[in-house]
Amino acid sequence: MKTRIIGMSHSPFGKLEASLETLISEAASAALADAGVEARDIDAIYVGQFNSGMCAQEFPASLALQADPDLRFKPATRCENACASGSAALYQGINLIEGGLARRVLVIGAEKMTEASPAAIAEGLLGASYRPESQGVEAGFAGIFAEVARAYFERFGDHTEALARIAAKNHANGVHNPLAQLRNDLGVEFCRKVSDKNPVVAPPLKRTDCSPVSDGAAALVLAHPEAAPAGPRQVRFRARAQVTDFMPLARRDLTRLEGAERAWQQLLAEGNVGLEALSLAEVHDCFTIAELMIYEAMGLAPHGQGARAIEEGWVMPDGRLPINPSGGLKSKGHPVGATGVSMHVLAARQLLGEATGVQIPDARLAAVFNIGGMGVANYASLLERVTD
Repeated sequence: MKTRIIGMSHSPFGKLEASLETLISEAASAALADAGVEARDIDAIYVGQFNSGMCAQEFPASLALQADPDLRFKPATRCENACASGSAALYQGINLIEGGLARRVLVIGAEKMTEASPAAIAEGLLGASYRPESQGVEAGFAGIFAEVARAYFERFGDHTEALARIAAKNHANGVHNPLAQLRNDLGVEFCRKVSDKNPVVAPPLKRTDCSPVSDGAAALVLAHPEAAPAGPRQVRFRARAQVTDFMPLARRDLTRLEGAERAWQQLLAEGNVGLEALSLAEVHDCFTIAELMIYEAMGLAPHGQGARAIEEGWVMPDGRLPINPSGGLKSKGHPVGATGVSMHVLAARQLLGEATGVQIPDARLAAVFNIGGMGVANYASLLERVTD
């Protein structure tokens, strides 16, 4: 692949005062400045946003033009693919460059969620589910993943301990990320027990098993190597994969993420590497059960044995494959449309030695895995530091 990341930006995640318009325009301005690229040199703009009724502002693509008058009249398009909307926007930008139709592309992921009521947010997130199945599901999308967790527990035994360890790991990592929404080292004991501060949301999932409601934005400037500024501060896409699975859960094995498995297999084959070559991975831990099952999908552990990866420390910052050194969605936050772009920004910063989070020493190759819906849209990327 030819596409390179030459500039990036990332807002704090959380309950923010900024409007969606401000989040998008500020992310765009900061990424252009980071790339050292003039707005007039951008060939196209893609904006990832889910919304689904959680924000009063629809049709957000042109809001990027507010960043600079020289963006006016550039082609700008919104991309939506549930929780993977940011990756959908990113892959459209890559497609344009790889296809020779653009030299520089601006990609933005953004979401404004916290102004909506809890009921509106729950209903909006259920827009990423198969409606004939999810009517009457309590606790919004947490109820969908709770159903998955119950199926997994029924087949492989109670994994409350493993989920608590995943939550505690990501919270501990997020303490070091100044952009993270939740920066509290809660510890395994707190995450394991039901309490007033950690109530059950949808059994068996507790509050510490669920990513928070968030506002935020992130942006990337992509370029063909011939259009990239001189210098070593570049990250290139070595491989990528996109796999879509059935949306109805009734058509799938709830104890495995088969679309994710295929995406990882395609990614590693295209990149001609094994997991042992990776320095780190940022993966989609919208709920702790998702991260546990991703361990298995990526091949880190056999089906039903993902708990080994957390219990034996493989995925810790000093383990054989650090997972979510940024704190992941669980700690960093999950402004849905921004998430895919955010994960790529933070993985790229790891490779450049500029991590906002736990810096993995001498990181050279990073994977990103972003999910839309319950394992429906699966986006896997392999990033490497440019050394030539």
